[in-house]
Amino acid sequence: MAFNIGLSGLRAATSDLNVTGNNIANAGTAGFKQSRAEFADVYAASVNGSGSNPQGSGVLLGNVSQLFNQGNINYTQNSLDLAINGNGFFQTSNNGEVSYTRAGYFGTDRDGFIVNNFGYRLQGYGVDANNNLQNGIVTDLRIETASQAPLPTSNLDQTFNLNSTNTVPATVPFDPTDPTSYNSSTSTNIYDTQGNAHVFTQYFLKTGPNEWQMNVLIDGRNPDDPTLTTPSSVALEFNTAGQLDIPALVASTPAGFSVRPDGTIDLTTWVPAAPDSATPPVWSANGAAASPTGVNIDLRNSTQFSSSFAVNAVSQDGYTTGQLAGVEIDDTGVVFARYTNGQSNVQGQVILASFANVQGLTPVGKTGWVQSFASGEPVIGTPRSGTQGALQSGALEDSNVELSDQLVNLIVAQRNYQANAKTIETESAVTQTIINLR
Repeated sequence: MAFNIGLSGLRAATSDLNVTGNNIANAGTAGFKQSRAEFADVYAASVNGSGSNPQGSGVLLGNVSQLFNQGNINYTQNSLDLAINGNGFFQTSNNGEVSYTRAGYFGTDRDGFIVNNFGYRLQGYGVDANNNLQNGIVTDLRIETASQAPLPTSNLDQTFNLNSTNTVPATVPFDPTDPTSYNSSTSTNIYDTQGNAHVFTQYFLKTGPNEWQMNVLIDGRNPDDPTLTTPSSVALEFNTAGQLDIPALVASTPAGFSVRPDGTIDLTTWVPAAPDSATPPVWSANGAAASPTGVNIDLRNSTQFSSSFAVNAVSQDGYTTGQLAGVEIDDTGVVFARYTNGQSNVQGQVILASFANVQGLTPVGKTGWVQSFASGEPVIGTPRSGTQGALQSGALEDSNVELSDQLVNLIVAQRNYQANAKTIETESAVTQTIINLR
């Protein structure tokens, strides 16, 4: 009996050493979760059950459980490295075979798919043709690496203040090269269908109390006819409170523009132009076009107060072509692609999977797990939703192995092994004594 008991102890100590050694070996493995050996005692039982004081029959390995406590977050220089701070696992696909991991080594393959260091594709919610997230539709996440096509300007929103203390300019007629022929000016870039930038310049001339004229040139040329340097004009009136008089603007008939009932101004006749190499240069259409809907200009929040001229806000929705400059992922898992034209597009959203019983997950190596009957079905969600953790971009979760604890475990396992070997040695000596009896 003592031989079997000692042998079971040796096996148990060996299992403990193997588990501890595996933990130590993976102390530097990102996303690794340490394991521990759990043992149980063994008692022999007769047909009718054991007696009131049975003798033990040794020990057995009851389970090797994994401890899913949080590892330290270690920051890296790769924006696609991801760490989970809290609950959840990354969901990856290897040709349709789904597995789960906490190791966030991610990059892109030649097709633009986000993959880990084994080539498994990271999964999440994709986007449609307009870069709108398709929540609930799980797919392989992909970064669009092609150049971003240009977008012509169709909306120009602007808020400015005209100085009510200004006087009518003394110099007439208006000359864009003579600052004494107007009171103030501002410029912004707009874009045609080929992504060419054009300078949209507004000159403001006071014409009377609460009355102004806005002269517009694009690239210093008339918006409708690039052979002319005369501007297109819009009359602006303000009420006694300094607010833009929308009804008066709607009732006006500005040259080169049309006014919508809501008070926004449409520039629908703009011909994008460019100069040739002659001296002086000759301007003509550059082969591109303006937005099919024209350029809608919104000045409705502009004012006329007794303060210096200032542009408080300006935005336009056009841009030139752009090359992929980088990828960013926020703490909710939304993937943004940044382009050299200053634009960014949503490329998808990383999902996390959580389980009712993480101990029931089956480890399959490569710091991955697959679901089992014991783990239950995965609960899919986005980072920071429900009980899911947050994502940290440019970081990795370290192994949760504490080396000092593991080294102590080695000492204990070694001591147990030696003690059980001593049990076998003693039993051998007793048996030899009996054999030597005459």
